[in-house]
Amino acid sequence: MQKLKLMAIAAVLATTAVHTPATAAPLPAPAADSGIVRVQSAYGVDETVARIEAAVAAKGIKFFSEIDQSALAQGAGISLPRSTLVQFGNPPLGIQFLTANPYSGLDWPVRMLVLQDADGKVWVAWTDFHYIAHRHHITNRDAQFKMASDVAASIARSTEGQ
Repeated sequence: MQKLKLMAIAAVLATTAVHTPATAAPLPAPAADSGIVRVQSAYGVDETVARIEAAVAAKGIKFFSEIDQSALAQGAGISLPRSTLVQFGNPPLGIQFLTANPYSGLDWPVRMLVLQDADGKVWVAWTDFHYIAHRHHITNRDAQFKMASDVAASIARSTEGQ
């Protein structure tokens, strides 16, 4: 009996998730205090991801992974607008943050989110490195955080078009 109840609840949840529109509301701008930086891409999601990967490679930075969050959602029976997370970094630089505070490993390697909003606009978003420094109380790596910020902005600019 318990198993039947759980199966019924799962069926209702699955039906609700599949029929809940994921793009009903426009993508809100990040809150000012969220630490999120974003730029609008001039390209579709796939081209934006490809440009990020190319910019990372051109800088000699290690590319770690690409996670298609939309495909993961689809596999779970949930509709999600295009969303891909890319992870990359320069270990000699990133490890300096980890030595300052091991919990900063929650924010490293660098993550950039490429997402498409309800209007079809594609955005590149990442966490501001000064926000990360503040979050982890790292006060002795200003030059490294500036370097990481400059590199991330440069990589994101590769998606803005000419």
